[in-house]
Amino acid sequence: MRNIPLGVHLPGDTLLHRLPAGAKFLALLAFILASTFLVKDPRVATFWLGAVALGFVVARVPVRVAIGQVLPVLPVLAVLGAFQWWQRGWEFALTTVLVLLASVAAAMLLTLTTTIAELMAAIERGLSPFERFGLPVETISLAVSLTLRLIPLQLATVHEVLAARKARGAGFSVAAFGTPVLVRSIRRARLLAEALIARGAAD
Repeated sequence: MRNIPLGVHLPGDTLLHRLPAGAKFLALLAFILASTFLVKDPRVATFWLGAVALGFVVARVPVRVAIGQVLPVLPVLAVLGAFQWWQRGWEFALTTVLVLLASVAAAMLLTLTTTIAELMAAIERGLSPFERFGLPVETISLAVSLTLRLIPLQLATVHEVLAARKARGAGFSVAAFGTPVLVRSIRRARLLAEALIARGAAD
């Protein structure tokens, strides 16, 4: 799991660890929005990525863990960058890849320094004033926490299927790869739904 993005929490006593979870979550949203709409140059995008890298240093994230978190998303970004290069040129492609990498790394930094329980509590506190207007605060916080938890689990499932095929010496096939991933995903979703219903989450 240390090589699964968003699947690791590192306990610590650094400045980023001590910051309130709500403040870090809002900072992440502001960072993603600002980088998406304001960054139009590869040099500026590099600066934003460097700022996130500095956050990893401040949080004292081991280099091996940081690389393990970022490495799995690089092939996807490479494919996206190649497509953007073909469509709109190398400068736009490089800017897009750097901005996305910075945003993903910032999200990883949040999960590395914040537990799911802290994040859920922060979301509930932030949305509690709107509960009087009928906003399902607990449902929203639960949805956010489940999303953050299921992303690494889904990536782990893909990794397990690929490793199993490699161990059997089988070649790559979209159908043979997609079927076990889909079956495991549906099984996990059904078990999760049954667990939530049993705990009254659907009431």
